[in-house]
Amino acid sequence: MIKKPGVWLALLATLLLSACGYTKISRITSDPSRYRNKTVHVEGRVTNSFGALFAGGYQVQDDSGKIFVISNRGVPSSGSSVTVSGTVMNGITVMGRSFGTAIQERNHHVK
Repeated sequence: MIKKPGVWLALLATLLLSACGYTKISRITSDPSRYRNKTVHVEGRVTNSFGALFAGGYQVQDDSGKIFVISNRGVPSSGSSVTVSGTVMNGITVMGRSFGTAIQERNHHVK
């Protein structure tokens, strides 16, 4: 058992920081059932966006892939650098391959 408080604090800080990290988009799209109905945090650049008033969607790309984000809070413009938090939704699965995986946005932040 570890008896020094400094070691416990360092361990706790490491666990908290790793829990707050961003998920690579390719990890979500390659195994969407692992992330289904779970909150994820991604960051990247908006490549496409569409919407009217406060609803719509946009596509985010990081260095590993792209994913669509469904938003009820407004849509950032194409080319924006964003961080997104939301819940993963799966689309249709055909022969073990998932089509239409997306994130239902809880919030986003334009950098």
